[in-house]
Amino acid sequence: MENYTEIRTAVTKLCARFDGPYWRALDRDRAYPTEFVQALTDEGWLGALIPEKFGGAGLPLSAGAAILEEIHASGGNAGACHAQMYTMGTLLRHGSEAQKEAYLPGIASGELRLQAFGVTEPSSGTDTSALRTTARRDGDHYVINGQKIWTSRAEHSDLMILLARTSPPEPKRTSGLSVFLVDMRGQPEGLTIQPIRTMMNHATTQVFFDDLRVPATNLIGEEGRGFHYIMSGMNAERILIAAECIGDAHWLIDRAAAYASERVVFGRPIGQNQGIQFPIAKAYANMRAADLMVKEALRLYEAGETPGAEANMAKMLAADASNEAANVAIQTHGGAGFAEDYDIERKFRETRLYQVAPISTNLILSYLAEHVLGLPRSY
Repeated sequence: MENYTEIRTAVTKLCARFDGPYWRALDRDRAYPTEFVQALTDEGWLGALIPEKFGGAGLPLSAGAAILEEIHASGGNAGACHAQMYTMGTLLRHGSEAQKEAYLPGIASGELRLQAFGVTEPSSGTDTSALRTTARRDGDHYVINGQKIWTSRAEHSDLMILLARTSPPEPKRTSGLSVFLVDMRGQPEGLTIQPIRTMMNHATTQVFFDDLRVPATNLIGEEGRGFHYIMSGMNAERILIAAECIGDAHWLIDRAAAYASERVVFGRPIGQNQGIQFPIAKAYANMRAADLMVKEALRLYEAGETPGAEANMAKMLAADASNEAANVAIQTHGGAGFAEDYDIERKFRETRLYQVAPISTNLILSYLAEHVLGLPRSY
């Protein structure tokens, strides 16, 4: 598989303009990295996966993974904008030609931002089929009512991919769900966005719909097929976020190794002690192993297969590797690991998210147990 050396070098060069103090200041104020996202947009990285005929670079998913990995390996956080790469896939794969021509060029150029993904609800969580937000047809519009939670970047997005129920869950629980492209520019009447402060700076929100009118032309694909449309994009999402975790692990391990070589206690570098060496080395080995699974998931995805197991395993193993690397980095730095100026504690909080989102490691294990090992369904 191609390594994308030139892309990685260019992304690393861009990220050098946004160093630790930049990210620390944003983290302290829970502010959005507007300048960073604009720089990525200006250089075309956020439109990398959009086909050339719509103004993008037309690159494969592995290129997107390389871009996101390098952002995190440079100490940054692509969580502010990574959805631009995978959320647009729903529109690209299932939207009409008119919808694609109307929106994808603007998304590719950066004129429009499609960052928000309205699926999760307070009462449904991972059980997507139980969501309660409804979309009722009224002439040439749909009227949306309900609530979404953990809808990240809604305040900084022009468009949202929204999953809502248009008919009862029959004959299956996943029936009757539909996908809409919601234009949030100017915050239309019936749409309320409330930010949620969290332990990391992730710009997440809850969104309320109160008779929000959405043009019927903004229905993506067929009514009632929304669950399948959303699920078809989950593999890409999990693979891309796994690549971010690999980048986090790289950064944390490099920091831990450097500090262990420089920090002198009792007249010798602490990295000379096997009690310090071994955890760092093990974290490195686990990161490399997880990276192989990410590459395997990418290979299968780009071969046109549906690598559900591999995408899930890549995400779980990479998240585990970055979480382990974060713990090792804090332990290696001792008290300094908790100081803002080292950025370790920030990265510790940021990468911890991926044990839970966009799907928890427990749900991945349940998926593997049922769909790979043939064990009875547990939920």
